[in-house]
Amino acid sequence: MSTPSKSKLSEVQGGSIPFTPWASTEELFRKQKAYFDTDATKTYEWRVDQLDRLVRMLKENYERFADASRRDFKTAAQENAFEVSASIATSEFAKSQLREWMKPVEAPLPKFLAKSGHKGMVYREPYGVTLIICPFNGPLLLSLRPAVAALSAGNPCMLKLSEALLATDELLLELIPRYFEPESFSAVIGARETVTNLLKLPFDFLFLTGSVGVGKVVMRAAAENLTPVLLELGGQNPAIVDETANIPDAAKKIVWGAMAWGGQWCTSPGYAVVHESIAEQFVAECEKAVVELYSTDPKSNPDYSRVISPAAVERLASLIDPKKVVYVLPILIYSDLGKLIDKIKSLPKPLAGYVFSRNQQAIDRILQSVSFGGGAVNQTNVFLFIESMPYGGVGSSGIGNYYGKYGYDSLTHAKSILISPAEVAIDHLFPPYTNEKVQALSQWFDY
Repeated sequence: MSTPSKSKLSEVQGGSIPFTPWASTEELFRKQKAYFDTDATKTYEWRVDQLDRLVRMLKENYERFADASRRDFKTAAQENAFEVSASIATSEFAKSQLREWMKPVEAPLPKFLAKSGHKGMVYREPYGVTLIICPFNGPLLLSLRPAVAALSAGNPCMLKLSEALLATDELLLELIPRYFEPESFSAVIGARETVTNLLKLPFDFLFLTGSVGVGKVVMRAAAENLTPVLLELGGQNPAIVDETANIPDAAKKIVWGAMAWGGQWCTSPGYAVVHESIAEQFVAECEKAVVELYSTDPKSNPDYSRVISPAAVERLASLIDPKKVVYVLPILIYSDLGKLIDKIKSLPKPLAGYVFSRNQQAIDRILQSVSFGGGAVNQTNVFLFIESMPYGGVGSSGIGNYYGKYGYDSLTHAKSILISPAEVAIDHLFPPYTNEKVQALSQWFDY
């Protein structure tokens, strides 16, 4: 990679990183496009090699990555370590499953085709050069997890790093060129102008984790080149607590979910909606949980990760009445579940939803009626730790999903091939069309 220009800097928390010169970014894109055209990335060996390189980079620099995450904002030891360990585990899981994922899948055929020796096969082929636009709130997870999906699927990829993560960006910009060939995997940094210019390039796939507003910008840009997209966005995630819930358990889990990652997790509960009969008890249990988990002074507790920037702190502070609340979690009250469901359904579809209840009928009613990306019953946030379940939004909270095989499928095109024996013809397709040939068309619907 060319030496970054020093004329433009990413300035975060008193430091700076030179932005990647646009000429270097364009050159990286051209290299990746040309390399993809050689078909080298379509082999099992190339894909496994990229995953091995990623694991080696993370393991050999584990403490450096954890420390970078801590210095950026994840002061909680569990969180900055998890950024690294989960990224390793994601890569190793993909590697363990990759050979099976790559196998063509045989599709059922109409009986007459199967009897005449035809086969229907579905092949998964990579889209091509993939742009991954990274957010700040998962310094490694939300950049490298999408990269695992792209690389395992056979796509060269380019990370556009969030300029808010000074320490993590600096480390990735140092280590990715050391462990990877630039035509396979690269990273660039820049501000809004860089994103605008990147979106003008004819990438083969666009992957964004970000806001609804940026998602719309990416969709408009993708339309110009008819580029497929995967959008992981956000929204206000409800946590519904009914009168049958285990109140102390629900309060503790919701408080943790709302405060983990410094409250900046895209699946964090955005608000709790509590049945009126338990509202006072729930509030009291939340207050107890805050102290139990983060002490009476969360600001001085490293287990409560920092907010990413002074501007974000000011925005949050503007929402807080210091006389009434100690953390940002609106708690609303409901009396009628049907009316609550109708209200939630009138709002933009959230990325996550949570139900705390012992009433299976109520749980089933909410899960069936309310649309959201994913979530949990009697738990928050951690559904997205599970590699074998898809993660993604719906409506304004996103398009598409990833994780494990779901990510592999999202980053590949399903190419259907009908294979016919060379000596077998389907005679009723050819003129002249007799009544017998027309009637033979019904065979196509008999499986």
